[in-house]
Amino acid sequence: MIYLQTPEEIELSRAACDLVSRTLGEVAKWVAPGITTLRLDTIAREFILDNGGKPACLGYGGFPGTLCIEVNEMVVHGFPSNYVLREGDIIGTDCVVELNGMHGDSCYTFAVGEIDEKTKRLLEVTKESLYKGIEVARGGKRIGDIANAVQTCCEHAGYSVVREMCGHGIGHKMHEDPEVPNYGRRGTGPVLKPNMMICIEPMINLGSKNIVIERDGWQCRTRDRKPSAHFEHQILITPEEPEILTTFRYVEEALKSKSVNQ
Repeated sequence: MIYLQTPEEIELSRAACDLVSRTLGEVAKWVAPGITTLRLDTIAREFILDNGGKPACLGYGGFPGTLCIEVNEMVVHGFPSNYVLREGDIIGTDCVVELNGMHGDSCYTFAVGEIDEKTKRLLEVTKESLYKGIEVARGGKRIGDIANAVQTCCEHAGYSVVREMCGHGIGHKMHEDPEVPNYGRRGTGPVLKPNMMICIEPMINLGSKNIVIERDGWQCRTRDRKPSAHFEHQILITPEEPEILTTFRYVEEALKSKSVNQ
């Protein structure tokens, strides 16, 4: 069942989305060669708790972290660990916050130091495809319009789109209807209606679209072990332009500050 949010729920969601965005901004300050992914997870958890929120992923179905950690070939749902980030890695940090009964969800894939040009371009196109999907997410359009916009952007650039994982509705629950795939045909799927809240999250591979889910039932990586990128925004459907509830502004400010101080 697709749920339309009330004005009160939308306001609460804005606050949750601001908190998850600020959390990723805090994580951005620390992403660098030499830090463990477990330390990044602790930073995120402490920031959320200090700001009155709840790390929604922690303990969800037994998931062991605050962040879904996605290093290099990890597509989604990676565990925080003692892995030490190295120059040239990429790391996706997918985070969900619960605040006052509503959820905020966002993901950003970071370059760790200097990365090769092929991987840098993968990150750029994946992020671009997110905004291409958002552009068409208007009342009266369909989920397939979003999916096709993402797919077209990425496949025209030579990348492959993960089929098994997708975006989703969100609100009182972390995952609600509808599913929001990153591939599909225009004019298909559920109609977008004002006050729907959805997460659009392209998961795009440098190589094959094929994935492997590890024996733990969570961690999902590319079968060919080539890099995968993941960006996500939570949006509100309106009669006109969609409202992006999350923001990368805090991440961008942190990255700019780090660059200036290096």
